[in-house]
Amino acid sequence: MAIRENFTYTDMDEWLNEKRVTEIECLVPDLTGVARGKILPRVKFTEDRGMRIPEAVLGMTVTGNSPVDDPAYDRAISRTDRDMILKADPTTITMVPWASDPTAQVIHDCYFADGRLVDFAPRSVLRRVLKLYADKGWKPVVAPELEFYLTAKISDPDLPLRAPVGRSGRAETSRQVYSIDAVNEFDPLFEDIYDYCDMMGLDVDTLIHEIGAGQMEINFLHGEPLGLADKVFFFKRTLREAALKHEMYATFMAKPMAGEPGSAMHIHQSVVDAETGWNIFSNQDGSPSPLFKHYIGGLQRYMPSALAIVAPYVNSYRRLVRHTAAPINIQWGMDNRTVGFRVPESGVQDRRVENRIIGSDANPYLALAVTLACGYLGMTEQLEPTAITTGSAYEMEYELPQGLPEALQRLRGEDKLREVLGERFIDVYAAIKDLEHQEFMTVISPWEREHLLLHV
Repeated sequence: MAIRENFTYTDMDEWLNEKRVTEIECLVPDLTGVARGKILPRVKFTEDRGMRIPEAVLGMTVTGNSPVDDPAYDRAISRTDRDMILKADPTTITMVPWASDPTAQVIHDCYFADGRLVDFAPRSVLRRVLKLYADKGWKPVVAPELEFYLTAKISDPDLPLRAPVGRSGRAETSRQVYSIDAVNEFDPLFEDIYDYCDMMGLDVDTLIHEIGAGQMEINFLHGEPLGLADKVFFFKRTLREAALKHEMYATFMAKPMAGEPGSAMHIHQSVVDAETGWNIFSNQDGSPSPLFKHYIGGLQRYMPSALAIVAPYVNSYRRLVRHTAAPINIQWGMDNRTVGFRVPESGVQDRRVENRIIGSDANPYLALAVTLACGYLGMTEQLEPTAITTGSAYEMEYELPQGLPEALQRLRGEDKLREVLGERFIDVYAAIKDLEHQEFMTVISPWEREHLLLHV
């Protein structure tokens, strides 16, 4: 479900008038999930439906740099620094709750001059996968669960993060998983978050305290993937702003603190028949359908090759280690949180699989696109899963790439993913991640200075 389902441009203009909006933030999610775009006065926004920004905005690292002398990248993104045309999606119009003046925000889609969607834009990649489902008469249903940390503000990036001080005047020093009192330490912040989300129509469900000190999780109500990706995109921005208002940081880094668990974006997913609404993961007698097993088989077969998309940074791989509440392999099991793909206990119509491999640092559009793509390939290729895992998968072998270079090599070599997600997208994405890794390798860490400086 979109933020404002079935909104047209006329509806959007009437809504802006009703809210007396004076400024509009025109947003484009880039490949890292950062909000790019322009801030326009209301009059300019109404007059200029086809806003333009450089195509290269979608081809930058998280540090704002672009690959040089990469033939695949150069074939995808013009070196003439040409523009792309941005068109607002009226269904995503919502207010900016933290703005001092009446300000709206709206997500835009990216188009080439000839009217085609820019195929390596994150929303376009997800739309491409959703069309594959629609062509089969299927509708995916997803429900993201997003973990994050609250931390004390710190201006020096060389210093380690620490838990913030709550209303008691003390910071957490022990693990408070599912503690209501630990959540209540930050009541003023979470009251603002719920107010902001309600104002924006983000349909957040439950809030819990996770395992780590200052680690929380927010769950979203299930719905259609593009609308949910929009909501996760908006929520990340909203949470960071609310935290700053309360003199703390909110971070979606996969592993922000040494000695604490990492943060995931668990995605529950099922598929219904577009005409009947029946969950195709279940037979009429209530038993799991062959398509359900094939979907899991697709996740197992293709997710290791897609890991660079759902574990997009060098930091992401610090989370995927044994005995840290994160999967290390592609096993599956019933109500088993140690596996990569968990099948929760559920009714016939609610049968679903939870992908637990994805990090909270992943771009939500790309994370949804790639996990649905893996399941789609499994169903269309009739892939069979391995035997179900009944014990702890932490004791089993690693089956996932253990670093970004290995993950990128596997991504580039997987022809089926290139076909489903788009060849130009894979080329642009891999080139950007290569450059980010090169940038990381120029940095000398405190561990190296501590242990190597005087000992080797």
